[in-house]
Amino acid sequence: MIKIDLITGFLGAGKTTFIHAYARWLMAQGQKIGILENDYGAVNVDRMLLQDLEGPQCDLDMIAGGCDADCHRRRFRTKLIAMGMLGYDRVLVEPSGIYDVDEFFDALCEAPLDRWYEPGSVIAILDAGLEEELSPAAAYLLASEAASAGCVVLSRAGEAGEEKVAAALARLDRALQAVGCARRFGTGEDVLARDWASLTDADFARLAGCGWRQARFAKRRPDGLTDAGGFESLCFLGMDCAPEELRRRVQALWGNAACGRVFRVKGFLQTPGGWLELNAARDSFALRPIREGQAVLIVIGEGLDRQAIADALGAELPV
Repeated sequence: MIKIDLITGFLGAGKTTFIHAYARWLMAQGQKIGILENDYGAVNVDRMLLQDLEGPQCDLDMIAGGCDADCHRRRFRTKLIAMGMLGYDRVLVEPSGIYDVDEFFDALCEAPLDRWYEPGSVIAILDAGLEEELSPAAAYLLASEAASAGCVVLSRAGEAGEEKVAAALARLDRALQAVGCARRFGTGEDVLARDWASLTDADFARLAGCGWRQARFAKRRPDGLTDAGGFESLCFLGMDCAPEELRRRVQALWGNAACGRVFRVKGFLQTPGGWLELNAARDSFALRPIREGQAVLIVIGEGLDRQAIADALGAELPV
C-alpha cells in the first residue's frame, strides 16, 4: 500500500519549506513520491515554491480552490484516486493552514482509497516564534492540527532560542488543554526542535516513521472560520516596486490596525534580474530567487480589510 503523510501546521508555520527538505530526503532513499497541495485558495503559491522538485521521482498536483467545503472534499478524494494509480511509494499532503484533520482520515476510510493507501506520518509544524496571544479560533486550530501528530517539528527553532521554543510548546499545550485533549508536547516527547539545515538522516527517518496518534478533544467549528471577520486568504495583483520598497510596504501591514490581524504574506515579485519569492511574517522577511513566479501576493490572517491592505501595498484588487 502507499503510505500517505499529512503535514499540518498553523498559518505561516513553514509547512512548504519543511516539505521541500523532507521530499528531497525521501527521493534520496530511492522513493517515488507525489505531493498534493490541498489548499482552499484560488491561487496556489506553495505549489510554485516546490516546482524544482518535479522530475522522474516526484510529481506535484493540487486541488483548485474557489469551491465550498463539500466540493473541496470531493476533489481531494478524486485526486487521491488518480494518484493511487501512478505507482508512488509515498504521497505527501500539504493542506491549508485552516484544515480539519478528520477530513484526511475520513477520506482514507472510503473505498477505493482504503485499498490503496495507509496513513503514514502526521507531522505538525509549529513556529517557534508563535505569537503570545491567539484568538480562540486560532488556538482551536493550533490544537486540532497537532492533536493527532506523531511528531511536532519546530520551525525557526535555532533563531528563536530555547526560551521561545519552550514558550511556543507551552502555548500549544494550553490550546490542547482548552479543547479537552490529554496530549502534551512541552515535555519534549514527540518533538523535534533543530535547525532544519542540520536535520540528519536519523531525524528524517524518525519523522517518516513517527506515525500518528489517536487523540480525543472537544470537536467544534471555530467561530469565524469562514464567516466575515474570520480567517481569510486574500489575493493582490499589480505589485510593481523595488524589493526594498516591497519590504517596507509588507512589514508595515503588521503595524496598521486597519488591515486586520495579518499572519503571513507570501507571493512573488518580478525584477529585471528575474523572479523573487516572498515569504514574510511579523518577525521575518525573505526574498529569494526562484525559477518561475506569478505576479501575486497572498495575505493570510484574521478579520482582514481587503481595501486597506491593497492601499498599504499599492496593489490592485482582482476584478
